[in-house]
Amino acid sequence: MLTISGKSKMVLLIAVAALTLSLLAGCGQAKKEQAGATPEVKVLRLGLIPAEDQEEMLKRFGPTIAYLEKKLGVKVEHFVATDYTGIIEAMRSGKIDAAFFGPFSYILAADKANAECFAVGVRKNGKSTYQSTIVVHKDSGIKTLNDLKGKDFAFVDPASTSGNLFPRVILQKAGINPEKDFKSVIYAGGHDAVELAVKNKKVPAGADNDITYEKMVGQKLISADENIILAKSDPIPGSPIVYRKDLPEDLKKKLKDAFLVMHKEDAAALGGYGDIIHYVEAKDSEYDVIRETAKILNLDLNKMK
Repeated sequence: MLTISGKSKMVLLIAVAALTLSLLAGCGQAKKEQAGATPEVKVLRLGLIPAEDQEEMLKRFGPTIAYLEKKLGVKVEHFVATDYTGIIEAMRSGKIDAAFFGPFSYILAADKANAECFAVGVRKNGKSTYQSTIVVHKDSGIKTLNDLKGKDFAFVDPASTSGNLFPRVILQKAGINPEKDFKSVIYAGGHDAVELAVKNKKVPAGADNDITYEKMVGQKLISADENIILAKSDPIPGSPIVYRKDLPEDLKKKLKDAFLVMHKEDAAALGGYGDIIHYVEAKDSEYDVIRETAKILNLDLNKMK
């Protein structure tokens, strides 16, 4: 039988203890590294705001998605919600990685969904801003903002900047409270839906923006002789493109760079929203005016879904 002296036994115990501590330290470090590691993104999920008919949107965004797949080296899948809240919730729950937002829906997403803007489109007029419009049908008898009182009115969506937030500023300045002074208020769900509702006399008036209005007039979906612009808002910061802050840094850089050089490498990919000719870097502070506007209207962002 092999025997171990007391001194040898002590040496052996010290060696075993040292080995155990070493292994435990290694496991702890491995777990720490694993916990802190950012998982590799193999599929980028891109959210699209519901500006118009989904089928038409996906058709126009096809070149954008194809371009991004080529530049990023990953598959890009689209996600279109039925409203702005759906896009915000999808980012909050991690179902989408990047998205096109309106300015107001962006500040909601920045507050609730860990969103960060990185690019904004510049239009053919050389501006990244746009304007909200209030449109009335030529046969409505509405000639002034005050004439809207007692009438039905269509907004786009509660989280729409040009289709809800800024039109309410226009109305507030005119002394109009939509919930008290209109016969009824509806949310049409899309900018094009508001224009068509006015055109087809389902409502005598509604809120939209100059981008959608000009595009629909150009496509002869509506007529400037029938859908009359009654009022315009002050300039609004352009709709930003955002990603989740917790995406891998290298992927965020690639995504941002892809948009900033898109006009040089694939002009067809620009045809998503409006008449964009190129993208420039966007900063969160540029949307403070939206936050201030929400305060003017006494909108509590914490209560917005």
